[in-house]
Amino acid sequence: MTTVLPAPVEATVGLTLTDRERREVEELAEALTAASPRLIDERAWMDTARRLSNSLPLRIREEVRQYRHDPGVGGLLILRNLPIDAEGLPDTPAVPDSVERTATVPASVISLISLSLGEVVAYRAEKFGALVQNVVPIPGREESQSNAGSTLLELHVENAFHPHRPDYVGLLCLRNDHTGTAGTFVSSIRRALALLPDDVREVLSAPRFATEPPPSFQAGETPRHPVLGGDPRDPDIRVDFHATHPLDEEAAGALRQLRTALLDVAAMLVLQPGELAFVDNRVAVHGRTSFRPHYDGRDRWLHRTFVHLDHRRTTGHRPGGGLVLA
Repeated sequence: MTTVLPAPVEATVGLTLTDRERREVEELAEALTAASPRLIDERAWMDTARRLSNSLPLRIREEVRQYRHDPGVGGLLILRNLPIDAEGLPDTPAVPDSVERTATVPASVISLISLSLGEVVAYRAEKFGALVQNVVPIPGREESQSNAGSTLLELHVENAFHPHRPDYVGLLCLRNDHTGTAGTFVSSIRRALALLPDDVREVLSAPRFATEPPPSFQAGETPRHPVLGGDPRDPDIRVDFHATHPLDEEAAGALRQLRTALLDVAAMLVLQPGELAFVDNRVAVHGRTSFRPHYDGRDRWLHRTFVHLDHRRTTGHRPGGGLVLA
């Protein structure tokens, strides 16, 4: 498939912190980083993070609360000027399944703000259930359609195959690529819906599609599902253009038209150090431009979190009431 890259997102989307707000976030993140047991995946540390998130600057809490109520037509929230010391960072990790286990200021920043939005969760079969994950290029996996690749990554809903997909995906930039131009493109069904004829919407709303899980999930048979669900006037979307397969020719044509419509209304987000984006995983898809990694310790590096709004709906899937879905 040919992909026409979207235009840059408007700079006015989201919130740019004042220097005072940045210092306040940094003080909270430093306090959280030092909190016992200094292990991100321990419930006690996340409990402290949840409590401290209530002390984030008021404008952040207001912006996050409004986004939670309504993600807007783009499904995107961007916070800028967060306390990331790009010059003081260690080398970008370059090992498979890279995650953050020990508390750091950047991991604390994304945890605090993610917990002001909802509950941070993870999946046992993905990166060993780590709550803060690294999105970094991995040698030998350049062509992978995953967070470890550096080729163009297809538009997708995160974990589109899973019945308990994240409601939001958080992406905090620690480093961009060497050129400073590697981007995340984001597109919303709220914008694309008007470009789809009624008969195409009807096909996309029927269980005429299946999405393959990655091998690590060992999910067995892939159930049929619609790509669009909920209110036909404002539907949710469930698709991964690499892993979602139409089950008949008409469905295949509808899926092609959906992809074209989403690309036509997509926006390009070029995150720089200290910028955090949340994508509403119910109404928006995202992807990534290609870039050339150097594997010199200065490659592109993002932290990623998954956020659920309703923790109770997954109680039976989180052993011991923890934060990791089995």
